[in-house]
Amino acid sequence: MDPLTATGVGDVTAGTGVIQLVLQADPIVKMVMLVLLAASVWCWAVILDKGIRLARLTRKADRFEATFWSGTSLDELYRRLAKRPDHPMALVFTNAMAEWKEAPPTLDPETQRNLLARVERVMALTIDRELTALGRSLQSLATIGSTAPFVGLFGTVWGIMNSFQSIAVTKNTTLAVVAPGIAEALLATAMGLAAAIPAVVAYNRLADSLDRYEARLSTFADELAVVLGREADGLRVA
Repeated sequence: MDPLTATGVGDVTAGTGVIQLVLQADPIVKMVMLVLLAASVWCWAVILDKGIRLARLTRKADRFEATFWSGTSLDELYRRLAKRPDHPMALVFTNAMAEWKEAPPTLDPETQRNLLARVERVMALTIDRELTALGRSLQSLATIGSTAPFVGLFGTVWGIMNSFQSIAVTKNTTLAVVAPGIAEALLATAMGLAAAIPAVVAYNRLADSLDRYEARLSTFADELAVVLGREADGLRVA
């Protein structure tokens, strides 16, 4: 009899592909791998969704600010955008202008200050609401990044434990006995890292992009408040 066949090494070598490792894995290790695979798919779905959305919103903000500072009157711009503001910066503008226009005309300085304070509050609430919606699911990347390695480590420990149990049962310490369990363990570790590394990198980059977008919205809100304040001053002078 061939020594390789006698020890089972030939069978193990034939089944060392990734798919074979998954199919031959212990049920607990299979469950760990499925969890990590699902986490990885979710991670990439969030990365693509948020990355594409932030890039699109940045382009729309560029076009909006170019129009806003082009000399177009606030009333004209408001009429254009009031029905369908399709990005947060336009929504900040339309909500502020709606609050501004709903107030009855007045020359009283105190009333105008209160109106400007309400407009600023409306803009702040709009920014908070839009950023909350935009940042939804982003925290899951941080969760995956911090937990996936430990889930993979659990699969690793379980696979190594199976290897030692195989040694105890067969009383055989050859590589053919311990290799399947060790291979399962290493695959679980690799899958944990494959889910965690992109999640951590993407979370940091997307969170930074979201912070910069928030700062841009806040800056625009301050600028719009200044413009409206000048209009109020113009009414008093007139």
